[in-house]
Amino acid sequence: MEQKPSTLLEAVKTYSDADAALTEAVDSRWPKGVTCPHCGADGPMFLKTRRIWKCSKCRKQFSIKAGTVFEDSPIGLDKWLPAVWMIAGAKNGISSWELHRALGVTQKTAWFMLHRIRLAMQHRAHGGKLGGDVEVDETFIGAKARNMHADKRAEKIKGRWPDGKAIVAAVLHRGGKVRTKVVETRRKPELQALVRENVEAGSNLYSDALKSYEGLDEFTHQVIDHAVAYVDGQVYTNSMENLWSLLKRGLRGTYVSVEPFHLLRYVDEQAFRYNNRQDEAGEDLGDFRRFKTVLSQIVGKRLTYKTLIGKEGETAEAF
Repeated sequence: MEQKPSTLLEAVKTYSDADAALTEAVDSRWPKGVTCPHCGADGPMFLKTRRIWKCSKCRKQFSIKAGTVFEDSPIGLDKWLPAVWMIAGAKNGISSWELHRALGVTQKTAWFMLHRIRLAMQHRAHGGKLGGDVEVDETFIGAKARNMHADKRAEKIKGRWPDGKAIVAAVLHRGGKVRTKVVETRRKPELQALVRENVEAGSNLYSDALKSYEGLDEFTHQVIDHAVAYVDGQVYTNSMENLWSLLKRGLRGTYVSVEPFHLLRYVDEQAFRYNNRQDEAGEDLGDFRRFKTVLSQIVGKRLTYKTLIGKEGETAEAF
């Protein structure tokens, strides 16, 4: 059995070979064999000199990038695959400046690449609702108003973020998965809708004393008042606090300045790493398996630069 890379150094050495990089991407995209993305026919002919396929049914040609987040990118797989490896395994994320220096591309290109990969990391809820012990919480993202210059503080408060802040809410199954969402307010309709959409009725639900969580009667809802204590037996939201700590460490320490327009993608990035930290046996999933998971999710997702900066078609929030 072919030895798979287990470190970034091994991944760079392995995928610097064009054939190895293409083989890995094909294995992730078409584990049951190559099919035409245009008509779905099996067994297209591989044109080795051009590294593309030609469908014998619809006669169309396509590359490994067709219909994926890599589509229309002039960047080779020898750079794309190490970039996927780096962001999938970096606990605090990786900045576009760091990626630009590591891969030898421009900072603008690195920034665009990272946002495309974050789109691949985005995996909306499948497989039913969360059950068992579930924590719900929300947090504010943004600079502290007291640390801003007076002019900047006034500008932020008048802008999109309420009081200079954005709000991220999440529900988390203890020892399992988390589902996150950037929300407009902390009011009852939004927060309770998130809970009901993602948590099974009858589950044990734990939250802080925010009034917006009152009325979730279909759950066994228990509250911890942080003005009194942070833990009362099984009643706590410390797992959520751990997630917020990881998210904010990346935003403040690695990315430094994130516009609210793009925040949901950075939240998706951190949620992906949290959800893929361990396997079902509780063992570390490993960088290679996280890398393969991202590659398996590249199909059917497209992000153009104009869409990314909000100048074409759908707004960035749609992704």
